[in-house]
Order: sequence, then C-alpha cells, then structure tokens
Amino acid sequence: MDSGENGFEACVRKDAGDDPDVTDGCSIKVMVQWTDGHDVILRAGRGVGTVTKPGLSVAPGEPAVNPVPRRMIRTAIRDITDRAVVATISIPGGEELASKTFNPRLGIEGGLSILGTSGIVRPFSSAALQDALKCALNVAVACKVKFPVFVPGRIGDKAVKKLFRPADEQVIEVSNEWGFMLDLAAEVDFERLLTLGHPGKLAKLMAGWWDTHSSRSPSAVPAVMELAERVLGSRPPESLTVEGVFRGLPPAEQRKLADELSARIRSKIYNRIGQRFDVTVVLVTMARDLLGQDGDTSPWL
Repeated sequence: MDSGENGFEACVRKDAGDDPDVTDGCSIKVMVQWTDGHDVILRAGRGVGTVTKPGLSVAPGEPAVNPVPRRMIRTAIRDITDRAVVATISIPGGEELASKTFNPRLGIEGGLSILGTSGIVRPFSSAALQDALKCALNVAVACKVKFPVFVPGRIGDKAVKKLFRPADEQVIEVSNEWGFMLDLAAEVDFERLLTLGHPGKLAKLMAGWWDTHSSRSPSAVPAVMELAERVLGSRPPESLTVEGVFRGLPPAEQRKLADELSARIRSKIYNRIGQRFDVTVVLVTMARDLLGQDGDTSPWL
C-alpha cells in the first residue's frame, strides 16, 4: 500500500486458481481518496469497463463492478471510516484483456469487469461461464431483441457477420452450453432463433448431445457419416473430422448433406425449446462460407 497527497493506493495480483481465466496474474489497483458528502463512490480507472447497455445488474453509465463486490468494497471501507471516499479501481492492461472476454458483447466498454456473486472463488469455470451467458441473454432481452443468434464461438461469430447483418446484442456465443442456453431462451418471448456454426460442433445437437465439449460428448463424425450414407446413397471417404467428411464430397453433395443435417438439427432444437418459437439453422465451413441451411433467414438479412 502506498500513501501520498492524492490518497491511498493498494494493489493485489489475481490468482485465478483452476479457472482458465485470461485475467490470471493481472494486477488490480484501488486508489481511495477523501471527498465531500457521506457516500462511498466507485469509479472505473484505466482498464476497468463502463456499462453502456441495459440488462445487466449494474445500470448504464456505472463502472462494471457487480453488486456483490460493490457491497464488499463499501463494507470494507466502512469498517475503517465513516467519511465519504472515492474508490477508483484500475487494471493495467485491462483494455486489451477485455477483448478476449464477453464484455464487448455485453456492452461493457473500456476494460474488464469486477465480477462475483458470492465473494467465494470456486474452482472450474462452468458456473462462471453460465453466469456470463445468462448476462448476455439478459442484455439481448433488455435491448428488445426478437431474433437472437446463437453461435458456438468466434468462427460462428465472424461467419454470421459475413453472411448476415445482425446487431451486436443479437449474437450470443454459447460455447458448449447449448442445453443450458436453449432452456433459458425457451423462457423468453423471442420470435425466431438463428443457430449458426460449423457442423463439427452443431451436428452433436442432432445426436442429442447438448453439452458439446469434446471431453463430455463424442465426436460428431460417426453421426455425420451415417447421415451422409442415408442421404447420398453411399458412404463418404473416411475422415477423422466432420470438415474432412464434407471436403471429400463434390459441392452438390456437400450442400445436400448440409441442408439435411441443418433440418435435423433444427428439429432437435425446436423440440428442446418446447416449440416456443421457430428456429433457423445455418451451417458454415471453417472458412466461414455457407455450407447448408434450413429455415427462414430473412430476419437477419
């Protein structure tokens, strides 16, 4: 801790433990200064984001510090003094790190978030990921999105922007949490959902694997090979990847197989959400080109 004419500054280095967290090892600094009034005021310093969209637990214009850490900060300060203070939180390098998180999609600009729902760090990141995905869905709802887009990750995100014209808040990267996110979406008054991604990931949904992580679901190759044999009348050349299965086919057969695969994925998703709203499925290559589709895509054009 350092003190000076401007106030007191403390710094800690984050240890993310077992979480695969991009912020592991980064420094978090807080400068505390006296001010007029009676309150504890939080400010976003360099590397800490500011909320710009509705739907999060913090109002637009406020520093991206969740309610629980806000309460913990205030409690810690009030344990020491009743005077009014300004606490400015900064994270060196936070602007660059934030680009690797969900923050840009959530409308958090300028840096990272100070998160937390219990004040307790739990190992493994599934719950943290689900919390972030829930926030993304809440932002979409608050922004009155009626035609959301679910993609597995960056390939899908770039492909949907190449092929269509969605707003940022429409597109949600669901990672491997398809069952979790579809169940949440089924509770919302959406009009149609676009699911877009590479068949290596989305074909797992056809087989009923709603957690598509490679350690928790099998390869989609056998299911795609079996479908290809039914649709095309012959078995494609053997391949270790779904991308390889499609590359081994002539263009017309690629499209025929991808359209049928899209239709089957669409049916599975439609039933998973209890037929609450219609679904469109679009499959793309690793190069982000259209491979096949099923359903109306006009809401995103």
